[in-house]
Amino acid sequence: MSEEKKGFFARLKAGLQKTRNNIVKGIDAVFSGFSSIDEEFYEELEEILIMGDIGVKATTDIIERLKAEVKKQHIKEPEACKQLLIDSIKEQMQIGETAYDFEKEQSIVMVIGVNGVGKTTTVGKLAGKLKAEGRKVLIAAADTFRAAAGDQLKEWANRAGVDMIGGAEGSDPASVVFDAVAAAKARRADVLLIDTAGRLHNKKNLMEELRKMNRIIDREFPDAHRENLIVLDGTTGQNALMQAKEFGDVAELTGIVLTKMDGTAKGGIAVAIQSELQVPVKYIGVGETIEDLQKFDSDDFVNALFDVKTEELQSEE
Repeated sequence: MSEEKKGFFARLKAGLQKTRNNIVKGIDAVFSGFSSIDEEFYEELEEILIMGDIGVKATTDIIERLKAEVKKQHIKEPEACKQLLIDSIKEQMQIGETAYDFEKEQSIVMVIGVNGVGKTTTVGKLAGKLKAEGRKVLIAAADTFRAAAGDQLKEWANRAGVDMIGGAEGSDPASVVFDAVAAAKARRADVLLIDTAGRLHNKKNLMEELRKMNRIIDREFPDAHRENLIVLDGTTGQNALMQAKEFGDVAELTGIVLTKMDGTAKGGIAVAIQSELQVPVKYIGVGETIEDLQKFDSDDFVNALFDVKTEELQSEE
């Protein structure tokens, strides 16, 4: 594990402390409180996972998988199937081989989500990361509703050392996208990152705007690899899931960026969203700096959540 990744893992682990208290303590109590694996044992486990924001669908899948493995391996002791539960959650969150293809291809990445979730910051951090990987990046400031959005993005663009198109308050977002696509083609940019306004799901005209942007990209740059990343605030739990569903009606979501995962008790939502929407969590953020946004790794996430080391220490005590 690289130093940067090690540092991130430590911050993720610290950030998931409240979630851990919320879920893992309850799970531990079930494992130590039952002497045999029966229906009641599974029901208790199910309840804790659902209460921990993991969601009904994901929990049902995890428990079903656990039951199948327990049967297959003829496991009788609750303690012995703890690792199976952890593995089952990891499996639930695998993101697949092709999740980051857009980083290598000529692509257009639209970043969407409501206000206040860290969208503009995410665009800036992604630009910095891709630039560091040697990609030629262009940013489009299509959030023309929020007064400071253009300035904020410009700051990130400067920090990342990439060019930015648009950013004038009140201009037409669709025309910013049109200009940005033309510029991306002319300058042979590898990745065009588009920051969009914080569309509240009940505002029909804003949703229509998103459709319009998508139509422009389809028409002007049909060969580009398309990516629609939705940024969700991890602290909002089930509310984040509702937002993702609303946006999913308008844009085909290809990935989720979960921000503010430091200090939330609702970290289980990462599992729920992926299961409910069949859209993978691709990036996870635990702080303000560029290093605080990393590619999502299900093994790291679940290990950080269950703090496997602590369990070993507990069993030694």
